[in-house]
Amino acid sequence: MIILVILAILAFLAVVIALYFVSTYNALVRLKNKLFEASAGIDVHLKERYDLIPNLVETVKGYAKHESETLDAVIRARNSAIVSTSFDEKDLADRNVSSALGKLFALREAYPELKADKGFVNLQDKLSAIEHELLNQRKYYNAIAREINTKIELFPSSIVANMSGYTKYPYAKVEEEEKQNVSVKF
Repeated sequence: MIILVILAILAFLAVVIALYFVSTYNALVRLKNKLFEASAGIDVHLKERYDLIPNLVETVKGYAKHESETLDAVIRARNSAIVSTSFDEKDLADRNVSSALGKLFALREAYPELKADKGFVNLQDKLSAIEHELLNQRKYYNAIAREINTKIELFPSSIVANMSGYTKYPYAKVEEEEKQNVSVKF
């Protein structure tokens, strides 16, 4: 009789452990999929941004012909970003594009006629809206990354995560130099 009770208790514990493993694994899968969705959302906004850049450069070229170094830097940064594949590569390339665009927009102060150009202002407004959406998407991505990374690190879910091959996911970040104001000297 005692053996049957012990076996029943062991069976019950095995079922509880299995259910915990399955529910934790499923939670990790859901979080991973949300993270990939957030990453894809960032990609969508980056593509919109990259599609606007050639139009911006062409508009600025009409007013600032001798600023070819700045314009070339923007196009190089855009082209590099388009071919990026991993999250870290995309993040670095995006930061380079942001830096180059900051220098491009700083040119408008030196060219008042560019500031008044409706096409340029329209493109700038569109880019500003995309930047806002991109910021929100990055915040969403980072929130999901924090959630899945926490679950991966906390005990006992860390056991399930390690057994399932989960590792920490990177955060979308901004480098220190990008936090500074852009200054362009003529």
